[in-house]
Amino acid sequence: MKNTYLIGYFPLIAIVLFSLSFAVYGQMQVLILLRNIGIYDGMLEFFSETGIKLSLLIVMFLICFMLFSALKLISDTIIELSLLFFSKDSEGEDLKNIRMGAMIYFIGGAVSLVSVNSILGLAAIFLGTTVIAFIYLVYKISPSLTTSGLIGLIFFDTFVWSGMILVVAYSSIRLYNSMMASLPL
Repeated sequence: MKNTYLIGYFPLIAIVLFSLSFAVYGQMQVLILLRNIGIYDGMLEFFSETGIKLSLLIVMFLICFMLFSALKLISDTIIELSLLFFSKDSEGEDLKNIRMGAMIYFIGGAVSLVSVNSILGLAAIFLGTTVIAFIYLVYKISPSLTTSGLIGLIFFDTFVWSGMILVVAYSSIRLYNSMMASLPL
């Protein structure tokens, strides 16, 4: 591929595809919830069924789009920070080499549309895509890294992502427990 900008839109399309997949699943779950608690029939008096489904899909899509966009921004920042710390490349050639990694997420986003009925399938596709993209990243930038730099990059990325996931999980559990403790039973 001669033109480096040819695949510049792939990250956006991948975010749109993953957002759409998770939004369709979320819309179906919200509709089930609304039916179970009895609100859906009342909503049909004011909106059409298509209007309700479309509104829910748009709201879920925007939430997922914001989440995946934030994850992309954080990911790019972590990768560039780890390259700053561990790479011998000072010209930015490593960043050009890993741009094709966007194709992996593009393919993963397209595959995720097949699994909109299963949150486990969607999560597995997203996590699998992420692992494959990380392996591709390490493979492509390994020539410009020393052995200790490669180990440092892998541990740095793994440590930062694990730390962020653990902080979010811990905060969510604490919030849930405090909400449950404050309920008058």
